[in-house]
Amino acid sequence: MAARLLRDKGVFEFVRAAEILKNERGVDVDFRLIGSPDPGNPTSATEEDLVNWKQGNDVTLLGYRSDIADQYGAANIVCLPSYYGEGLPKSLVEAAACGRAVVTTDHPGCRDAIKPGESGVLVPVKDPVALADAIQSLLEDSGLRMQMGRSGRELAEKEFAIEKIVDQHMQIYRDLLAK
Repeated sequence: MAARLLRDKGVFEFVRAAEILKNERGVDVDFRLIGSPDPGNPTSATEEDLVNWKQGNDVTLLGYRSDIADQYGAANIVCLPSYYGEGLPKSLVEAAACGRAVVTTDHPGCRDAIKPGESGVLVPVKDPVALADAIQSLLEDSGLRMQMGRSGRELAEKEFAIEKIVDQHMQIYRDLLAK
């Protein structure tokens, strides 16, 4: 997971899903959390949260990173359990471009970044058990996970290519100028 460490980005649900899989179900999995707190934001994870997560040893805290493509390349699944007021989350577009299966929430923006059941899995917001279930199902089915990654890459090339985004923005500007 790569995001600002905000409650409504689903960070706490991500950590709880790690606890469920590792401690309660005994699944051998490495949860990596990329990002840093946003001290000016009241929903930010605190330094105390980070200390607790580090002591719990269920997630690897990587802090801020600029090598997201490399991080996604080393991952099998990219997760964003957000219920933040997202537009189209850049992290999910990047995950698709890297050919990674995605687990995200059935929330505006997040659900628009994948084809459910084809390039990723949607889970309800604020549901760490459903999040853990989805991650575990993809861990246990490498064929499905790899197929979702391929479908995500195709989706990124077709729908999220920079040329297509620029064309869509230019059309909006043309429409506005015509009024």
